[in-house]
Amino acid sequence: MTLKRTLAAAATTVLLLTGGLAAAAAPAGAADCPSGEFCVWEHADFTGQRANWSGDDRWWESWIADEDSSWANHGISGPGIRDHVRVYSSANLGGHMTICLAPGQEVGYNGAANDDGDSHTWAMSC
Repeated sequence: MTLKRTLAAAATTVLLLTGGLAAAAAPAGAADCPSGEFCVWEHADFTGQRANWSGDDRWWESWIADEDSSWANHGISGPGIRDHVRVYSSANLGGHMTICLAPGQEVGYNGAANDDGDSHTWAMSC
């Protein structure tokens, strides 16, 4: 084997190993939330029961209302599309906004918003 081939083989091996390490280091906590949906979990780090919506919900079901601890916005983005999600502390979008998620944003825990959501709406911005 020539020196040129040996170096090429070594470079390929390094790239494969580096790629394998990068793949293994990918975030394991990526939220399991369907495309086009806003998801909420009852526990931190996307664990426990999950609720998900593709539209607004002005009155969350009793099992998730005031029990939300992690959130993911897997909504669809594009010009003129409401792709941010605003969560509110009371039904009918009342109270204060507890958290707002940009498109693609996942929040495994937020102490200020924890166990405080009761409704949400899709919006153009936070």
